[in-house]
Amino acid sequence: MGFFTGLADEKYDRQYTDRELTRRIFGYFKQQSRRLLSVTGLVMAIALIGAALPISVARMVDMLKSQPTFTAIGLVGLIVLLIGIALWGLNWARRSLVVRAVGDVVLDLRTRAFRAAAEHDLSFYDQFSSGRIVSRITSDTNDFGQLIVIVTDVGSQIVQAAILGVVLFRADVKLSLMLMTFLPFIFAVALGFRAMARRVTKRGMKAMADVNAAIKETISGIAIAKNFRQEESIFRSFEESNQQSYRVNVQRGFVLSLVFPTLNALSGIFVAILVYVGGFSAEQGIITVGAWYLFIMSLDQFFFPVLNLSAFWAQIQAGLSAAERVFALIDADPNVVQTDHRDVPPLKGQIHFDDLDFRYTDKEPILSHFNLLIQPGETLALVGHTGAGKSSIAKLITRFYEFQQGRLLMDGHDIRTFDLSQYRKQLGIVSQVPFLFSGTVADNIRYAAPDASEAEILTMARKIGDGEWLETLPHGIQTEVGERGGHLSMGQRQLVALMRVLMQKPAIFILDEATASIDPFTEWQIQQALNLILKNSTSILIAHRLSTVKAADRIVVMDKGSIIEEGHHHGLLEKGGHYATLYNTYFRHQSLAYVEKAKEFIGDD
Repeated sequence: MGFFTGLADEKYDRQYTDRELTRRIFGYFKQQSRRLLSVTGLVMAIALIGAALPISVARMVDMLKSQPTFTAIGLVGLIVLLIGIALWGLNWARRSLVVRAVGDVVLDLRTRAFRAAAEHDLSFYDQFSSGRIVSRITSDTNDFGQLIVIVTDVGSQIVQAAILGVVLFRADVKLSLMLMTFLPFIFAVALGFRAMARRVTKRGMKAMADVNAAIKETISGIAIAKNFRQEESIFRSFEESNQQSYRVNVQRGFVLSLVFPTLNALSGIFVAILVYVGGFSAEQGIITVGAWYLFIMSLDQFFFPVLNLSAFWAQIQAGLSAAERVFALIDADPNVVQTDHRDVPPLKGQIHFDDLDFRYTDKEPILSHFNLLIQPGETLALVGHTGAGKSSIAKLITRFYEFQQGRLLMDGHDIRTFDLSQYRKQLGIVSQVPFLFSGTVADNIRYAAPDASEAEILTMARKIGDGEWLETLPHGIQTEVGERGGHLSMGQRQLVALMRVLMQKPAIFILDEATASIDPFTEWQIQQALNLILKNSTSILIAHRLSTVKAADRIVVMDKGSIIEEGHHHGLLEKGGHYATLYNTYFRHQSLAYVEKAKEFIGDD
């Protein structure tokens, strides 16, 4: 297995040129133009003062050679001290402005990346790990911020080097020309590391994203792992990702660690040549000792930005790679595409599947030439074996997935023409495993109706079994539900999820009923809550309970993406077809007659 196995790009990743990335980055900094202008002014001032240091000292050396007085020595020391203080103060002001500007830009970028991730449909998360997406929103945006800080640091030093270059040419043209002949060698070596640095840096980020994904998946499934005593297995899974990240980053560090030593060695050779030539010229009287000292002292400050640019090239490439990954997430094309953004009036709830084709992948057709008309206010129960296409119908109505052919009409309008946000506000959805956010029961009920008062919540809650379910909660609706609702039973979670929909008052209700068994009293309470919702909405129920099936106005029986039977409970039973088989397999044991007969059998035995 190679080091980089499993580190392939995501399908939505894109290749951006450095010019595209630079233009995009500058676009994010437009709102920071005032701060950036101030930073530019400070950079120029720092460069000028930094360049003045070796010039001042060189002049003082010439002066001391002829007049070595105590006053002259004190003046040299004072000038050097003042330059040092000025450089410290200006650098502090520059870094403060840069940090504020970068902080604001990273905040904006992270917000846009999170919004892009949140707006992607569910099919996006079927294909791509949420842990890797989180890594782009957190780690990569942070690396992008570091890029800007480094660029301003190196930029200040490059301006200083340019000013020193002018000074060096004025001091001695021959030595300066010799210095310039060395620069192409340094830049050639630096550019040679460029492509390699970019490549290994991107791989390091992908490896880290894999580690984040492994941690997230492990923590999310820790209860299941412990139930089956698989702690060692999940540790091995994490260790595999962690070791891969280790190997990738060791190789990355090995490649990047060659940059500075190589360039430092080259600059050392060039400086030695210049020191020898300059010393020989000073001895011959071609240049003054002060000019030679200026050259020696300036060489360090002149080469330092070049070396810094090359040494920080790894971090610059890390920042560009991070920007590329974040921009790819923001730019990823949605699978669900609305052709228009029309305002959505109050929906009546007529839903028409018109010769519709849907597949998750090209090799996985789910619905073919599918037709179904659901009337306003109708309660439709979908039943069938796993994989029959029941959940797919619900996902298409909610626009979580995109169909490929045909039409899906809502109140006679193409569903693709609606403003998606407005449309979904009129949908109430309860999934098979209700998800609750950390907080109180009241917080979760208010999730879709934030303006609902506590009195309104309690009034609605008491319509379900006279509110007896509230008595099972330690602190009523102020009970903390815990992470993912872990402090509540499955029945309590379902009731809270149904209460959330009741407060929302949706035009269309979709229920993917839980398969978990609950006690008869809780089931009766859940059915009461359902009845409150059903009487005011068009409802699509993916049914697993007999009580829910019987309450439906119409039952649609599905098999392999097609409707094979439809009608009422008793009528379908009398037909003795597929529904009767399903009833005897899944529903019959839930009927009162079956329970009574089972009791009699046990009693006779």
